[in-house]
Amino acid sequence: MNRIDQKFQELQKRKKKAFIAFITAGDPSLKTTEDLVLAFGKAGVDIVELGVPFSDPLADGPTIQAASQRALKKHVNLESILAVVKRIRRRSQIPIALMTYYNPVFHYDEERFARRAKACGVDGLIVPDLPPEEGHGLIRAARQNGLATVFFLAPTTTRQRMKRIVNAATGFIYYVSLTGVTGARQELPASLTQQVRLAKRMTRKPVCVGFGVSTPAQVRQVAKVADGVIVGSAIVNAIAENKGKKQLVPNVGRFVRKLSQNLRRK
Repeated sequence: MNRIDQKFQELQKRKKKAFIAFITAGDPSLKTTEDLVLAFGKAGVDIVELGVPFSDPLADGPTIQAASQRALKKHVNLESILAVVKRIRRRSQIPIALMTYYNPVFHYDEERFARRAKACGVDGLIVPDLPPEEGHGLIRAARQNGLATVFFLAPTTTRQRMKRIVNAATGFIYYVSLTGVTGARQELPASLTQQVRLAKRMTRKPVCVGFGVSTPAQVRQVAKVADGVIVGSAIVNAIAENKGKKQLVPNVGRFVRKLSQNLRRK
């Protein structure tokens, strides 16, 4: 059992929900990424999603696209990110999932990538442009190495396809709260509760909601129905706002703690 499964089991026993934080690896630097992940472990974060910067991030909105470009300018790549995870593992056992587009994995080689990711301490893989129907090779390599493979459900996913996706996924199900790209939104869709409940009726695996979750009120709203809340763009934006400041890590840590504390409220 990997750290993601262990974390959800632990939370379920305590009747708690997971707070999942996304950041783009290497923005503003790999050292800062390492420090942020370590700080998140003390700020109420249960699982970290480390985004691998990519030149054509189709699922990402302007905030994460800009973060990817900043990281790419510093020549951040898959190998350097895996090295950061390995360093983090010397000091923390916080579950880490890599969120990467398929192209870097393809060029690395699926089996080699899965072995290397496991050896460095990665717990799960999220590949937004690889549907389970086309991901047999990576799914097999991931499972041979004890890595979770997280797949997406969206408001437009049919019930028939929803069943296939939840059967293929391990670790947790990533429910996309709205159509379009990532990014903070003022309001979440009115249909969110109904859609998440439908997904949960199809599986006993944890269902976590991301895309558009950015405020304390939205965190509380999602936590009422989902097993976990995923916050990305709001955290990436907080990092950008603190760029160049000595207090970047503590400032972002405080911001994340304010969000995660809303998950713990009754």
